[in-house]
Amino acid sequence: MNAAGIIFSNLHDNKVSELTRQRTMASIPFACRYRLIDFALSNMVNAEITNINVIAHYNYHSLMDHLGTGKDWDLARRTGGIKILPPYITAYANSTNNLYNTRLEALCSVIHSIRHIKEDQVVLSDCDVICNIDVKKLLDYHISYDSDITMVVKRVPHTEVNPESDVLIESDSENRITDIYSPNNMPSGQLDACMHIWVIKRDVLIMAVNDAMAHGYSSFNFDIIARHVKNWKMKVYRYSGFSAKITSFSNYFATSMSLLSDNEIRKNLFEVQNRPIFTKVRNSAPTKYVHGSSVSNSLIADGCIIEGTVDNSILFRGVKVGHGAVVKNSILFQDTIVSDNAFLNCVVTDKNAVIRDGRILSGHETLPFYIDKGRMI
Repeated sequence: MNAAGIIFSNLHDNKVSELTRQRTMASIPFACRYRLIDFALSNMVNAEITNINVIAHYNYHSLMDHLGTGKDWDLARRTGGIKILPPYITAYANSTNNLYNTRLEALCSVIHSIRHIKEDQVVLSDCDVICNIDVKKLLDYHISYDSDITMVVKRVPHTEVNPESDVLIESDSENRITDIYSPNNMPSGQLDACMHIWVIKRDVLIMAVNDAMAHGYSSFNFDIIARHVKNWKMKVYRYSGFSAKITSFSNYFATSMSLLSDNEIRKNLFEVQNRPIFTKVRNSAPTKYVHGSSVSNSLIADGCIIEGTVDNSILFRGVKVGHGAVVKNSILFQDTIVSDNAFLNCVVTDKNAVIRDGRILSGHETLPFYIDKGRMI
């Protein structure tokens, strides 16, 4: 496929500050064994895109550890492959020594790398959009109309629009974008919300970034797309499958829990023919279920030891649940230890957390209780 990929890894870290103190948004764990970036990466790899750039900001050690050489996504290549781009990698790109805050500023920070892209089309994607989209079909659609920019949207009722994060798109009967606006004064009914996935011609992207650098623009949607909506050829591509955008800690919890309550969501993400979701492979031992343990309606990764009760929960690799312990409606990150006779309900533990014997911790589904990385309670 004659296309390259660019993934933004840090743009929305402040929205889930509990989980991004020591990692990027891109490397937040999800669904037992995945990281959020796995969905954007896999969508591109499944479309035979083999030149992918990940724009980093700061705090990206865990992201580098997860991606490695890219071999788990078949991206360990002599040419192309996967590259992490730190901000402002050239001395002249950032005279004021500021880090970027927006998508367009991120693109400006790596313009040197963008100019070296050889492919005709570039797929841009945020890292926190959870979906399994056929990017190959999206590219074919974009190329067939000779579009300058194609924006992926999803039709949603106005009651589901998030005023703080969504961007709404207006289009005509031929799916040509006619306007773009924030949802402050949105109409009622069904609306097209931007999914933060775009396909753009390489030359158009370079021209747009150069224009932004010359005029101090900062918003990709409002300073680039909205300004050129009448003189560039822009199309919408409607996606109808499951998708979720992580906009807060409670939203992360609810999205994760939806994997347990709705089989269709799991099928839509992980059981699509010829479009698997890849992740870093770890050769852990199978999970051990001790005699007398009880597990129901849960997702449990390998390498765990279950001696107590686990109900409606998500456990990542290496979690241990002790004798008499009860874990309900909770998400336990890698190597969490729940000691004997402890009780957890609506709790999210970060990596290497330890819950001592007999502790009782409970949050609520709208406000889960969070335990920081390496914390002992």
